[in-house]
Amino acid sequence: MENLTVLMPGEVSERLHNMLLFALEGYEYDLIKTSNEIVNLKNKKILFVVELGESGINIELYRFLEKIIKSGDNFMENSVGSVIVNVKNELYSRDIGRKIIFHANNAGCIFPGRPLSEATGSLKNYNTYKKIHDMSLYEICLQDCKKTVNALMNYNVKKIRNPNILTLHSSNYTTSNTLLLWKMVKDNLKDYNINEIHIENGSIHDCKACSYKACKHYSESTNCFYGGIMVEEIYPAIIDCDILIMLCPNYNDAISANMSAAINRLTALFRKVKFYDKYIFSIIVSGHSGSDILAQQLISALNINKTFMLPPKFALMETANDIGEIKGVDNIKEKAAEFAKNIRKCIEE
Repeated sequence: MENLTVLMPGEVSERLHNMLLFALEGYEYDLIKTSNEIVNLKNKKILFVVELGESGINIELYRFLEKIIKSGDNFMENSVGSVIVNVKNELYSRDIGRKIIFHANNAGCIFPGRPLSEATGSLKNYNTYKKIHDMSLYEICLQDCKKTVNALMNYNVKKIRNPNILTLHSSNYTTSNTLLLWKMVKDNLKDYNINEIHIENGSIHDCKACSYKACKHYSESTNCFYGGIMVEEIYPAIIDCDILIMLCPNYNDAISANMSAAINRLTALFRKVKFYDKYIFSIIVSGHSGSDILAQQLISALNINKTFMLPPKFALMETANDIGEIKGVDNIKEKAAEFAKNIRKCIEE
């Protein structure tokens, strides 16, 4: 059986120690506790185990991330990762989890769908699971950690012949640098089946926050309370696609309201259809800065929550403000071609 590499920066609490013991039972693993011990993280199954305490700050973790960032964008090539986080309060766990995933992914690491187990101080983040499992919150936490490790150890990279690509956007080709960059990428993917859906203003209502029972009822018929373009076009396209590409200009350090509403409305479909076998990529253009914030937002929403696979270097991130400015970015056509090449490398048999 393949060995596991556990990256555990610093000391851990008794609770996290017990979570780890339960999750790793039956697996052989190598334990790394300081950044100085990190030598080679290629071709490995990697579990990040992080204790945050009250402050949400783990100094040794940042040394780990610095080592990964400075070691180049292939430092974790062909590796697969997951994360377990424990914190003493109700904050920080998701922020740190997606930050770890973001930096490791930029270094070439793959993350399967739902790669994060997080234990908040009260464990109330597992309350929704308690509605369907006759267990204590702590028992649910242990089982979730075990599930995360099992999924990591059993993960195999999925290769696809003749993939179907779905791109979602809410921009205009005459003004959007993001769409201009996507066109450069698309020019290198002409032999693929590409379905492009424009989400127009006002075409999607945001999630109504139906009860679990009501949402489940609609999902049984692949439907949603509001219906519309989500049910008629986007749901079938999501089901049919192998790859989802989100085209996201930066609006005040967040994806646009239309794109956010589309993600929120995926919940009804997700009740019926999980997305573990689908890849998520993204193209993000910021007028000033903050592309990393949007990338982490997408990691939270689509990889951690909605179970899409996160392939290596999933996001192409650039900076351009004025209309058409993206065309003048240094080596932009080469960057677009390299991103398309990365998509091919990830999925082709």
